[in-house]
Amino acid sequence: MSDAVRPCALSVAGLDPSGGAGFLADIKAFHAAGAWGCAVAAVLTVQSTAGLASVHPIDSSLVRAQVERIFRHQSIRAWKTGALGSSDNVALAVALSEEYPDAPLVVDPVIVATRTDAGARLLDTEALSILRRLVSRSTLVTPNIEEAEALLGARVTTLEEARAAALALVSMGASAALVKGGHLTGPMAVDVLATRTKIHFVEAPRVALAGDFHGGGCTLSALITGRLALRPGMVDEELLLDAVQWSKRLLSRAIEASARVGEGLRVLAVMESSEVVAPGVSGR
Repeated sequence: MSDAVRPCALSVAGLDPSGGAGFLADIKAFHAAGAWGCAVAAVLTVQSTAGLASVHPIDSSLVRAQVERIFRHQSIRAWKTGALGSSDNVALAVALSEEYPDAPLVVDPVIVATRTDAGARLLDTEALSILRRLVSRSTLVTPNIEEAEALLGARVTTLEEARAAALALVSMGASAALVKGGHLTGPMAVDVLATRTKIHFVEAPRVALAGDFHGGGCTLSALITGRLALRPGMVDEELLLDAVQWSKRLLSRAIEASARVGEGLRVLAVMESSEVVAPGVSGR
């Protein structure tokens, strides 16, 4: 038994009662990365693996109270946002990023779930302008193709357009942007990581599955956040690239091991990795 304080990662996101996405998926990913997982509920949903039926944002004053309590008593070394549900909660996340500047922030700009009933959105379009402010405060923003299009107002249908989108998000103020290429076509799933100095293409073979899955975006951003929590302080390019590459490998394994737990979409099987070592130490 050790008295050493285990680094914590925090998710401020939504509750997916199926456990396939949202902060329940984030906590699994944090643990797989070697960090202790903490979560603050910003949104409640009526949802299952068959789809999202309705969205119920939590009042921003209660979200703030949760976050302040966690930051006061837990060793939060990195945090992420997911579904925030309302303009007030996005504005709160912007304020919190200013109040807790020492913890790297990963913004997963969740707008629409993989499968929804008509009209069920995880973030109103009116909140997009505030979401762009949150992006400008981020250590890393991790949109999929559709989210990048919404943030930038430009089509992203090719790898070159994904590269341009990543650069545009960095120009918006993000320290780095990872535009996820899972929704593009081709034998390889290629994500584009842009920093303020370089472009990196992070590849993995596309996994063939019988049916679709959900929670991939939540899981990847949470794995990266958990990885960053192991090395507190300034996030340099080498550390960030290590975190993204490591997380991409773990995500591929989780997709390969995904399972059906009922009707609808598959869920990912995120397992603790034998590669859980401090970033910068050989574990590849």
